[in-house]
Amino acid sequence: MTHDPNKEIQESSLIGRILSMEALLMAMGIASLVYGIINEMVMNIFWGVVIIPGVFLLHKIRKKDWTKHWQEMEAEQKAILEYQERKKNPPPMQKDNQDEK
Repeated sequence: MTHDPNKEIQESSLIGRILSMEALLMAMGIASLVYGIINEMVMNIFWGVVIIPGVFLLHKIRKKDWTKHWQEMEAEQKAILEYQERKKNPPPMQKDNQDEK
């Protein structure tokens, strides 16, 4: 039987995804919610309701391309500063030659 390193990497990646922080937090949120509902404990229900959407928010934040985001923010800030500078110091008005005639 031959040893396939690609399969080993794939399996460890799957285990890593299953045991990721997000999965553990989701399990904790669901467990807290279910335990709170069964035992009528308001704080456990509260924490379950807070943790579950928090996991989705965490997933979205971790997935975001932050380098691109900060580049866009810097470009937007630069455009705002340029606009404010132009507003503060408008270009001189051009006079028509009609005054001379």
